Amino acid sequence: MRALFRLVPVLALLTACEQLGIEDPAKVAAAKEAEGKAIGSACRHAMRAIEDCYTLNPKANKAAVYTGWREMDEYMRENKLEGVAPVVPKAEPKKPKADEEEEPAPKKSAKTASH
Repeated sequence: MRALFRLVPVLALLTACEQLGIEDPAKVAAAKEAEGKAIGSACRHAMRAIEDCYTLNPKANKAAVYTGWREMDEYMRENKLEGVAPVVPKAEPKKPKADEEEEPAPKKSAKTASH
């Protein structure tokens, strides 16, 4: 009976590994896969090309993103669904304006101009 009471705290600690910051690698991998599939399917539903999806989500698992994109594509084709146009415009590289390219020359004061 005493051995049972000694094992209870140990078992309690082992079952709470996630609370201690110890994560199961299989659970982490499954979560990343599920997240990648969700990203891919959302991209397809938003009528984004798979390349745009990769660019917008560089940290996502590309294989999972592709799988989600492909599954959503098949689903939409089978059910004759139209995609939804994304509300957020595509990000374009910022180009400096013509006025901002050249810095204006510093104005000379009257005293420095005469010296």
